[in-house]
Amino acid sequence: MCNFSNDEDRFGYIVDTPEIRGLVEETQRLMREIESDAERVEALQPAFAKLLGADGWLPEQYGSPDLESGMGGGIGQYALYRSEDGSLCLFSLVIPAGASTPVHDHLAWGLIGVYRGEQAETIYERMDDGVDEAHADLRVSKELHVKRGEFYALLPPTDDIHYVTTVSEGASVSIHLLANDTACVWRHKFEPEQGTVAAFRSGYSNAACPPEQAEAHSGLT
Repeated sequence: MCNFSNDEDRFGYIVDTPEIRGLVEETQRLMREIESDAERVEALQPAFAKLLGADGWLPEQYGSPDLESGMGGGIGQYALYRSEDGSLCLFSLVIPAGASTPVHDHLAWGLIGVYRGEQAETIYERMDDGVDEAHADLRVSKELHVKRGEFYALLPPTDDIHYVTTVSEGASVSIHLLANDTACVWRHKFEPEQGTVAAFRSGYSNAACPPEQAEAHSGLT
């Protein structure tokens, strides 16, 4: 059975299930005990795979598109857990069939895996030094086809810039475990063909961002 906190709650367990609590508590333990981001990500993989393989823990409304999403294209981004200090979040990302995310970064280590449907992921490497805040020179470094239960790691600056397209007949749902408050921090959105980059904050479909984060987008490179 799922226990819901109010969607207006900003932090903590927005969706409270044993599966989510198990992953979050294991992540918090490893964050205390392991200093290396790469080692944390490696140690988290069994718990993350267990969540992706379990059925029935994700409420239907958090696996549905959102026509008013800040990501555009009907893409829903639903907070499931957010730590109050901004050090950890867990969310679902729902991409309608045939839709794609913008090319974007995350600025945090973590794991992303497919819970429903199938996705094509295109990963970029940034070739410039980032001195020009409006310019980015990207090249495709790899392409992945990700199915239910499969996942990949983010370890910035490696493999942190990508876009994702749903290639299944129905919407895809991916689960993101990241070491920041991803939808509320100011990140980067890229236009690879034009070589441009801009400040980007997607926002959650079901939870508000703190007012102070709405203005804190200076210093992005």
